[in-house]
Amino acid sequence: MLHLRLIVPADLRESVLQRLDELVGVTHLVLLPGSAVRPAGDVVLCDVAREAADEVLAALRALGLAERGAIDVDEVGLTISAAADEAERQAPGEGADALVWEEVAEITHEESTLTAVFLVMLTVATMLAACGAVLDSAILVVGAMAVGPEFGPLAGLCVAVVQRRARPALRSLLALVVGFAVAMVLTVGFSLLMDRLGLFSEVGFDAARPNTSFIWKPDATSFVVAFLAGVAGLLSLTSARAGALVGVAISVTTVPAAANAAVALGYGDYRQAWGSALQLALNLAGIVLAGVLTLLVQQGAWRLVLGPRRGRR
Repeated sequence: MLHLRLIVPADLRESVLQRLDELVGVTHLVLLPGSAVRPAGDVVLCDVAREAADEVLAALRALGLAERGAIDVDEVGLTISAAADEAERQAPGEGADALVWEEVAEITHEESTLTAVFLVMLTVATMLAACGAVLDSAILVVGAMAVGPEFGPLAGLCVAVVQRRARPALRSLLALVVGFAVAMVLTVGFSLLMDRLGLFSEVGFDAARPNTSFIWKPDATSFVVAFLAGVAGLLSLTSARAGALVGVAISVTTVPAAANAAVALGYGDYRQAWGSALQLALNLAGIVLAGVLTLLVQQGAWRLVLGPRRGRR
């Protein structure tokens, strides 16, 4: 269940209450007249079955509540209520399969914005991956993959493409392009410094490296893995199962490929730099393609589920 807290201007009270009462999946409806101060109005509380949330939020937006009042949405951890059980029974489909666009768009907006924290996290992850590549340490490479925050902008780009929204797409692309550019430039300097300190060596970097050589030797499997990871990642976002994102992060070699390219550029090894860049491009393309297709399939499937049961009680 999702919990909604609404600030409703007085002149919209009746229409909002009537609409909420009409829609399936809504229960525990509470009115607190005149409780809101800024913006002024009533406070309306209700719980909504997750599978009905997208339709409810769209109906509230259509009434102008987002512009004139407020719509707050929180996840309900536990609800013990026969009324809630009945609301979930009436709502179409299953909550885990529901596609709540407002929720997905909000999550990806936060994760796909170019911020100082994003740059630092991506840079640190790239430097960790550089250590793993030079030392041929699979553990360090996996750790760097888990730390990297690049899936946020990738997911944001997928959502923006499916929703045909140019501004969020450009914001996600900006985060990816600037983020990887800054991280790689700083990692070039980091690798040269480590070489000066005797902690990195060109000989070690050019060696066979059986545990990490896959980073700069892409093949068809690289694209397949990235595609599958993209499917899993978008499903974890739309179903609110964030724990699965860790598995997605350590499945694709975006950050390690960027790191290996940076170290290779520092040493003037353009063969490895090119191979790493190709690996990075394949991974990014596979995730975006999979993410867009996953969202389109989910959207179509959910519309089929809603079709025969959509509407009023």
